[in-house]
Amino acid sequence: MASPSRLILASTSIYRRELLARLRLPFETARPETDESPSPGDPPDELARRLAIAKARAIAEREPDAWVIGSDQVAELDGRCLGKPGNREGAIAQLTAMSGRTVAFRTGLGLCCGERLLTALDTTTVRFRMLRADEIARYVDAEQPLDCAGSFKCEGLGISLFESIESRDPTALVGLPLIETARLLREAGFMVP
Repeated sequence: MASPSRLILASTSIYRRELLARLRLPFETARPETDESPSPGDPPDELARRLAIAKARAIAEREPDAWVIGSDQVAELDGRCLGKPGNREGAIAQLTAMSGRTVAFRTGLGLCCGERLLTALDTTTVRFRMLRADEIARYVDAEQPLDCAGSFKCEGLGISLFESIESRDPTALVGLPLIETARLLREAGFMVP
């Protein structure tokens, strides 16, 4: 199958953009206007997948000749979703709840063009070390992770909060699982080594 002439990342995240650039394919970025509210009873893995697909489809409707990548991440603690904290207090509360605990990060991925849709889901498990209140406050003030699921940026200082990470794809925790992204792009006809 011949690959289309355009690839669009449905995200304005600098981290996702830097990750996708590693695959050395030309692409554009676009901000998806989607409602990221969870539906009542949404399991975390289904929420991550649903939001990733919604982001991809939001852009694909405007750009029918392009393949569009959408990705979304949901943190899961004790079976419940932890969204983006939104403010300092929310970030401190999330990190306090995760201190010394294991959290699953579900990263949904959707790739679509017209009616064609390819999806994937990655799970990364993070064990947080025991965090003192002053460490949490210092971290939140230093990195301002207010728009990040789980209230940290693992590509920055947030990595210091962990005891261990278990993942089949180290890029997934940053927000775009490149192993699955490359697989879906090859399936769509892109020339990815």
